[in-house]
Amino acid sequence: MGIYLNPNGVDFQEALNSEIYVDKSGLIEYTNIVLRTKQKYICVSRPRRFGKSMAAEMLTAYYSRGCDSREMFSKLKIAKTEAFDKHLNKYNVIHINMVNFLSESHNMKEMIEFIEEDLIDELKNEYPDVCYPKRQNLIKVIAAIFAQTNIPFIFIIDEWDCVIRVHKNDSDSQAKHLDFLRNLLKDQSYVSLAYMTGILPIKKYGEHSALNMFTEVSMTDPREYAEFTGFTESEVKQLCDEYKMPFDETKRWYDGYNLMDVSIYNPRSVVMSMTGGYFNNYWTSTETYEALKVYIEMNFDGLKDKVTQLIAGEKIKINTGKFQNDMTTLRSADDIFTLLVHLGYLTFDFYTNQVWIPNSEVAQEFINSIEDGGWEEVMQAIKVSDELLKATLNCDEEKVAELIDKAHSDNTSILKYNDENSLSCVISLAYYSARKTYTIERELPAGKGFADLVFRPRKNNSNPAIIVELKYDKSAEGALEQIKNKKYADCLKDYSGEILLVGINYDKESKKHSCKIEKIVK
Repeated sequence: MGIYLNPNGVDFQEALNSEIYVDKSGLIEYTNIVLRTKQKYICVSRPRRFGKSMAAEMLTAYYSRGCDSREMFSKLKIAKTEAFDKHLNKYNVIHINMVNFLSESHNMKEMIEFIEEDLIDELKNEYPDVCYPKRQNLIKVIAAIFAQTNIPFIFIIDEWDCVIRVHKNDSDSQAKHLDFLRNLLKDQSYVSLAYMTGILPIKKYGEHSALNMFTEVSMTDPREYAEFTGFTESEVKQLCDEYKMPFDETKRWYDGYNLMDVSIYNPRSVVMSMTGGYFNNYWTSTETYEALKVYIEMNFDGLKDKVTQLIAGEKIKINTGKFQNDMTTLRSADDIFTLLVHLGYLTFDFYTNQVWIPNSEVAQEFINSIEDGGWEEVMQAIKVSDELLKATLNCDEEKVAELIDKAHSDNTSILKYNDENSLSCVISLAYYSARKTYTIERELPAGKGFADLVFRPRKNNSNPAIIVELKYDKSAEGALEQIKNKKYADCLKDYSGEILLVGINYDKESKKHSCKIEKIVK
């Protein structure tokens, strides 16, 4: 066993020893299927602290000839599969974390030299009896070992994209890095599996798109691997039961990553909240908010408007197809939002091509990013949202209309009214603080139509439910009557108690809002 060649599995054992370990060994069943096939190249990109390295350590422990890991996996899901014994500890595994080599080198040439030197040393120590060619490099050494032992290699490369992220403006270094990976892995008969992890999908770079042999598993296209990085809803429910933590609140804080209909929770934040016994911004606290701020303040037409809509809880349709899978070739708001999906600040619906802010933890990071200037109007609307909710609960119609007037006028340069959808965005922003105590749903099927906004009280919240109907250049009274006539209260299934029916109208001539509130009991 070595440091990089056939490690002993101690890193994965640490994960098993941890207070919380969620079994993700089902991933191995999928990688076993693609061994020695044209699909043997897999690149998984996920945000930081989403369990990428743990998955890489698990694969290393399972396949590595450097340890007997049967006991490690005996109680896990993979042990119940037919192919478990066939591939257990049968391969030469090379597991490297690119960050380690990047941090000790001064340039890309030196980094590649360090990788080759360290791996060749370990390979020749492990196989001293192999006849090696006179002209040696890493590829020739590996090829000689495979030719003479018939033991295939599995490559586990963690943080493959650190070069793209750190040397973001150095295209020459990026090209050298991609060339190295291509030459090492592509069309090499010694490769049984190549599994790479990173934050970004594989860089699109002219001829260096030759790494296109990889199946890319990303936040915008998770394929069949969605459940294996991050926690699923059923896994989180089980943890909440075990640790006596409220599931609804856990969902509000850490859910929201929509991976082709699989709901994924931030694993670090869930583990920290379960073991600590309280909710906090655990994931976002590992990086300063400037990492987000630098992108949402870029000077692209419509970007500020769209970010404001996202903060208001809106969903925005984007085109991810032009994103170049790096952090510098950003030419539009769509590129910015696609990058933010890969970084974990937004989530993406594969079927509708829409993005939105996934949960309360990330939403707070957006607020942190706009507090320091340039977003004063948006921040003012958020700051008075507590007052607006209080006025609504007190059925103070004049105060509600006044505060919404202010939210609109403050943001008129960003959010221009032209229909009920525009009005809805401002109303959602104005009620921002209500998200702490309510689940707010838009266009909810109800009775004989769709309710514009439905405020459903969270558990342990004694406030009444709220149904808001919006009208543009009509009347608040008409909005209120529509709620009642179309029986929108029927959407609040499994709810009993007081409901506030709120009708809001915007008069485009007077540029004023009006409000009517009525209380009913269900």
